Amino acid sequence: MKRITNRTFISGLLYQHNLELKTSGPNSAHPGTEYITGSIEVATDDAITNIMPVHFTYVTAVTSTGKESATFKTLYQIVNNELKTVMRDGADAAAKLRIDSAIGLNEFYSDRSGKEELVSAKRNEGGFIHVVAALDKEEKDRSTFEVDMIITGAIRKEADEERNLPEKVIVKGAIFDFRKALLPVEFSVTNENAMNYFEGLEPSSKNPTFTKVRGRQISEVTVKKIVEESAFGEAEVREVPSTRKDFVITWAQSEPYAWDSEETILASELVEAMTARETYLATIKQRQDEYKASKGQVSAPAASTSKEFNF
Repeated sequence: MKRITNRTFISGLLYQHNLELKTSGPNSAHPGTEYITGSIEVATDDAITNIMPVHFTYVTAVTSTGKESATFKTLYQIVNNELKTVMRDGADAAAKLRIDSAIGLNEFYSDRSGKEELVSAKRNEGGFIHVVAALDKEEKDRSTFEVDMIITGAIRKEADEERNLPEKVIVKGAIFDFRKALLPVEFSVTNENAMNYFEGLEPSSKNPTFTKVRGRQISEVTVKKIVEESAFGEAEVREVPSTRKDFVITWAQSEPYAWDSEETILASELVEAMTARETYLATIKQRQDEYKASKGQVSAPAASTSKEFNF
């Protein structure tokens, strides 16, 4: 498998965080090690409406190569309130950040529907964080992603006027993390020419397209005002907040990569990655079942996960 691209770029004001400084337990690989875990949120637009979360699972003071971790140092400053946030100190005082991260998946099994189903939520996972003096990019370029993607589907969805959502094409497929683990994902396309392009590829599980795409991350909260007239007196005004989260493709390279090639990725390598993912999902399912058993809970019947691999 060639070197696979998976990177995101986040730049903006430190909005808020839930970071914690912890110490690893006696049964961990490195007992007694201090580490930071949790998420920070970054406001990437001047209106402070596009709030982009970045998650850090396990950041230690020293890297695996024995060097001091600059990321740990910055996160430590955030934990100790040495860096100001929008929510606590206001936008004018908030620290300006630049983060080079990657797309990961927050995965767990949920039985809210009565059947246990896999939830795979995209998020910015880890990376390098820097405090900067100024934000040097335009708003539209402050929350972006670039990935090599195996595309196995392009499905057009009609506009939803009630929710103020445009017509779009859902591009389905998979990307890879730095360990070359397979991550099933879906992105959106809203430009008409782009929608036609991805539909024209006619991608499927039997005829995948391997290419590089870039786009913008959106995580914004908007407030809709609803005015209800009264038979007497003043009208009643209600504010209804709604959250929109999406990864919108804005570019694709002119020619897709060659498929099933040693120069890009072999079909056999994809099969290996899919098998490794089955093992991974079985592991997190077992952990969740063991946790529920320890709490005296019973797991709901598991829904079929075969669709996870027919991405």
